[in-house]
Amino acid sequence: MNREWSELNKTMQQQIKKQQTFDEGIDTLLLLRKKMMEQILEFRDILAPEDFHAIPFINADGYHSKTIAYSLYHIFRIEDIVANSLIRKEEEIYFTGHYQERMKSPIITTGNELVKQEIADFSMKLDLDALYQYVAEVNTGTTELLKQITYRDLKTKMTEQDRENLRLLGVVSKDESAVWLIDYWCNKNIQGLIKMPFSRHWIMHVEASLRIKNKILR
Repeated sequence: MNREWSELNKTMQQQIKKQQTFDEGIDTLLLLRKKMMEQILEFRDILAPEDFHAIPFINADGYHSKTIAYSLYHIFRIEDIVANSLIRKEEEIYFTGHYQERMKSPIITTGNELVKQEIADFSMKLDLDALYQYVAEVNTGTTELLKQITYRDLKTKMTEQDRENLRLLGVVSKDESAVWLIDYWCNKNIQGLIKMPFSRHWIMHVEASLRIKNKILR
């Protein structure tokens, strides 16, 4: 794991636990996300379009068994769902911005249900320009949300209505590899959602993407 990202994540988690250091914790989280976003943007600068759907570790057991395009879609699709459908109780950017059509995505879900060649095939269909526009818009929205959250908000729990709304939206596949996400998110409070997916989830998938990038460019 990237040591700097790991240390920032640990610091943030400690800071948000206490009211007197909560604001510093949000600043630390935003710094962590800024550093990872710089890496995400660098992929676009140094990789060829076909590199985004390359899957060099297709049979591996780990997050690096995906593609970079899939990983970016997955990070920000999940963040959009959690930030907007669950926390804000608003329509997701994916729908308000017509990103399914713009990205040419065959799915509206998180993509957890896809495996191996399905991931590569999915990634080949995505419009990279639209994908990066989605990344930027979701990131901006979450940054605004994080700046608005207060220490008192941390204990706010998701409800049975939130759980039902996600089922009705169809944004999580009913496949057993994905459907668990609904309970996973809805059993957390906002503090838990800050840890996963707003910080650690990024780290896991950006680091996996770095591993893919290094293999491609070797």
